[in-house]
Amino acid sequence: MRNLGLQLFISFLLIANGLVFAQQRRKVIINQDCSGPGGSNMQTLLTLIQSPQVDVLGITVVSGNQWRDEEVAHTLRLLELIGRTDIPVVPGAVFPLVHRREEALLWQAMYGKVAFAGAWDDRWWHEHDVIPALPEGQPTTKPADEDAAHFLIRMVRKYPHEVTIYEGGPMTNLALANALDPHFAELAEGLVFMGGSLSPQTDDPEFISSPRHEFNFWFDPEAAKSVLRAPWKKIVCTPVDISVKTRITDEMMAEIKTSNRAAAQYVVKFFMKDQGGSYMWDELAAASWIDPTLITRKETRYLSVDIDHSAAYGNTLTWTDKDNPKLGAQLVEIQMDLDLARFNKMFVELMKAPTPQAAPESTLRKF
Repeated sequence: MRNLGLQLFISFLLIANGLVFAQQRRKVIINQDCSGPGGSNMQTLLTLIQSPQVDVLGITVVSGNQWRDEEVAHTLRLLELIGRTDIPVVPGAVFPLVHRREEALLWQAMYGKVAFAGAWDDRWWHEHDVIPALPEGQPTTKPADEDAAHFLIRMVRKYPHEVTIYEGGPMTNLALANALDPHFAELAEGLVFMGGSLSPQTDDPEFISSPRHEFNFWFDPEAAKSVLRAPWKKIVCTPVDISVKTRITDEMMAEIKTSNRAAAQYVVKFFMKDQGGSYMWDELAAASWIDPTLITRKETRYLSVDIDHSAAYGNTLTWTDKDNPKLGAQLVEIQMDLDLARFNKMFVELMKAPTPQAAPESTLRKF
């Protein structure tokens, strides 16, 4: 009986510790254009999933770098390969609110071809409902039987003021959630996003002539403007200005390769060097939410998006207190510089780490 009592006591302590640990994990929904199999989007999913400090409630998928259905398949397969199929993958918007490929092509004919057009790019164009063969293999699991906007609303109402919305792609899903529920933004803990561009110091041809052009805003400008007007408690922006300071180096890849963990092997096998693949566009936004001390300089400005269908369509607009036109733009914390060595080290360590198990509550979620 003593042994049985001791075993029960130990089991109780383990369960209690697990529940405390789960309560300490910060809740996030990842809203991402989950292009794959390699590149910044998949690596950002891994950055958040691999952190023991984070509880990923779900991944809501939006067209952007690729079409939604192809991105959903990549995401499902990634979760299978790292053993985290408990995380729901929720399909979102296929098309932007207003912007369409036909208009984007006409716009480029008038104002100049963009360096990257995502799902609309001629280099890999296919219809929206086509899912090409995946290099990593086809998934056997299925997405959630719910749309992204309703999932987002349901989660912030279930956990009011606890859920951070991480946005790494076009903001269409968030705009739809705001339209359906005017309390969506204020019920969230905050919005963290990669997007926008102010004045990046770079020789990258994508930004030399168009420093205010950034893909996520340009793909769905109306959605971005709408979302940035919503009453979020806090908005944190990781713009091109800071993202272009990051690169995955050969040394980082060599270090990640020393691990036999699933996440590390995935990153090594599907690493992309072309199409700006070495930039850590979105990973920094995710990592700095986990550890804000990675950011060494930030600015606060009013932020919006140009939706005039002319040469500046989709461009980032910013104002200070002195020149703010008071048209509804919200104050945004804009990250401008970072401790690059610490960020690189954090990313490598997360990729090499064992994948955290689901928080105990995750097994009880109903989708």
